[in-house]
Amino acid sequence: MKLENPILMATIGGPSGIRGEVRVRAFTADPMALGDYGSLYNADGEKFKINNLRPAKNGVVIKFKGINTRSDAEGLNRVDLFVDRSALPDVIEEDEFYVSDLIGMEVRSTDGDSLGRIRDVPNFGAGDMLEIVADGETLLIEFNRANVPNIDLDNNFLTIIPPLETSERDQD
Repeated sequence: MKLENPILMATIGGPSGIRGEVRVRAFTADPMALGDYGSLYNADGEKFKINNLRPAKNGVVIKFKGINTRSDAEGLNRVDLFVDRSALPDVIEEDEFYVSDLIGMEVRSTDGDSLGRIRDVPNFGAGDMLEIVADGETLLIEFNRANVPNIDLDNNFLTIIPPLETSERDQD
C-alpha cells in the first residue's frame, strides 16, 4: 500500500539479539509513541506491524510481525518507516508543527525579503538544522528561536535571522 502523504517516523538500525528484534531510531517526541500509530510502512509501501516495543538507549527495540531471526532483522538495516499524515493527531499548540510542514516553506529575512526555501531539516546529532536552498546555494542554520523567530504555517513562510558570519560574508 503506497501512502498518499507519508511522514517519516523512524529508521531501523541493526538487529538486537537473535529473535528478530531491531533497534529503531524514532523521530517522535516519545519513542514509545511509535506503537500508537498502528502499522508502519517502508518507502515501497510494505507494511510493518509492531508485535512488541520496548525502550532502549537512543530509541526503542521493536519486534515486527514476520521478522523472526537475526538474519531477517539484518536485512532491515537503514529502512525508513512512515505513516500517512492522516494517522497523526492535529497540532494543537501554537508553537507545535510537524517537520514535514517546513519542507518547501519560503524563507524570509526580517525585512521580508525572500531568501530561498527549506529543502530539509536534518539532525546530525547536535540538534535540528534548516537546510535552505536559494539560487543553487545551500545554507545550514541551527533551528532555534534565536535564528528562527517566526514560523507562519498559514502563509507558508518562516523568518530567519542569518548567523553573523553569513551576513558578514555576504557583504564582502
